[in-house]
Amino acid sequence: MTRSGVQEEDRRESRPDGPDVPDVPDGLETKDDPGVPGGPEAKGTGGTGGGGRPRRARRALRWTGLALAVILAGTAGAGYLYYEHLNGNIQQDPLNLGDGKVAAPTPNAAGQTPLNILVIGSDARDSEENQQLGGARETFGSTPLADVQMLVHVSADRSNMSVVSMPRDTLVEIPKCTDPDDGKVHPASDGRVMTNQSLGHGGPGCTVATWQELTGIHIDHFVMVDFAGVVAMADAVGGVPVCVDADIHSRDAQGHGSGLKLEKGTHAVKGEQALQWLRTRYGFEDGSDLARAKAQHMYLNSMVRTLRENATLGNPNKLRRLAEEATSALTVDPGLDTVKKLYDLSDELRRVKPERITMTTMPNRYVGARVEPTEDAEQLFRLVREDIALDGKDAKKKPAEPREPDDPAAPDDEIAVQVRNGTRTDRLGAAGGRANTVAGLLVERGFTKAVADPSVLPSEERTLVRYPSADLEGDARSVAKSLGIPASSVQRSTDVSGVTLVVGADWREGTAYEAPESDDRTPESAEALNGADASACMKVDPAFSP
Repeated sequence: MTRSGVQEEDRRESRPDGPDVPDVPDGLETKDDPGVPGGPEAKGTGGTGGGGRPRRARRALRWTGLALAVILAGTAGAGYLYYEHLNGNIQQDPLNLGDGKVAAPTPNAAGQTPLNILVIGSDARDSEENQQLGGARETFGSTPLADVQMLVHVSADRSNMSVVSMPRDTLVEIPKCTDPDDGKVHPASDGRVMTNQSLGHGGPGCTVATWQELTGIHIDHFVMVDFAGVVAMADAVGGVPVCVDADIHSRDAQGHGSGLKLEKGTHAVKGEQALQWLRTRYGFEDGSDLARAKAQHMYLNSMVRTLRENATLGNPNKLRRLAEEATSALTVDPGLDTVKKLYDLSDELRRVKPERITMTTMPNRYVGARVEPTEDAEQLFRLVREDIALDGKDAKKKPAEPREPDDPAAPDDEIAVQVRNGTRTDRLGAAGGRANTVAGLLVERGFTKAVADPSVLPSEERTLVRYPSADLEGDARSVAKSLGIPASSVQRSTDVSGVTLVVGADWREGTAYEAPESDDRTPESAEALNGADASACMKVDPAFSP
């Protein structure tokens, strides 16, 4: 990994003691506000305190729009020495720190494959400049949290782009990760914890591993951006237009809020005001992280449109400043660690027109003060896995044939299968005896180790075959094939310990499974926003409208 002497010195600095800061900026209220997701009640669930290593390669902005916009801008035309200087600005970390692997998708007929980039933002404050912009000096040197995470999916034919945001307080199981610096092994989380804790388990590569475990989506790259880069980048492009439907001042009586102050209408924000927009939670809609994600989506869409339309980027000085700020702000995986690689990536991304960009938030439901993925979230993940555009403009296409698993299936009579009943629906109770019936079918077809679990699961809309690790994928595929269950319903899951067939609500009776017609629509609960929608406007909470 690339590290300068100054950065090594930064890593050795101890966390300074200091008085509490009463005026906590928005986004840092999770440190002392028990009433919001990520507050003190979460500290016992994942061990986020202590053990942090302040380092520049970890620092990143808690929002994600700029990271993609930087890539879209691209850099070119520098002389060799300047080119090497820019390369030296870029920080890198390993892509995946987990043991689990998700195979790359099958190429389409033209030999093209999709591109998946995880954009990560952290609340780390590990430099004086970033601390000054982010505030809260008591967080200096603490374990970073991945408070914003967005998956950017570019289709195989580069015709469309889909973005999926995950709320920071989503409950997930973080896999075992090994720190690339000191070899420390962070064990898998004991149960579900907040997804933002993954960054503290060795770095961004553990956040990548967590996403892959949850979604089954192969991730090609990750990108992070720091606070100082945000301020300078927004200035470099001349400001990013954003809209509020009423006057707003993001500040309450206790001092919570980003400080954003705008009059009703559209404004080109830049500098610290752009940072405030991206960090604002108090004042937007219901004051949740979901509202903040929506504001970030609007900013990102607007930034992309601005970069495409902004003639000032043809000015060499403007472009050089943009290149300098972009490379200094980035932390990436080794696959993106040079200007040339970033430029090549930008060339790929520039093919997508704004009207084919779709921003979404992972569908979720509250579990106390936290959230968890819903069935609609799995639908969204499936569309991404199968490279189906979220804007609904793809012609109906036959999914690519699944690749062969790395480990072939064992003989049928050696495969242990647990069959569970998930036929309950919102309107109907579980269909009696379904686990026994389907287990009997498997035994008749040679899977003599199939057994029925007498317990009844919560509703499962579709019949699924789940497996916990790559070495059992072939076994799971073999079970599904014997019953006519499509390959798209075979899923890796950390919720099972072996091959598990869940009989869903689509198979409440009979002995012949008929797969329902695939629904390729983006769930309404994903709150999709089109990249060309310049009319989007954030709704202001009247309590924050002066």
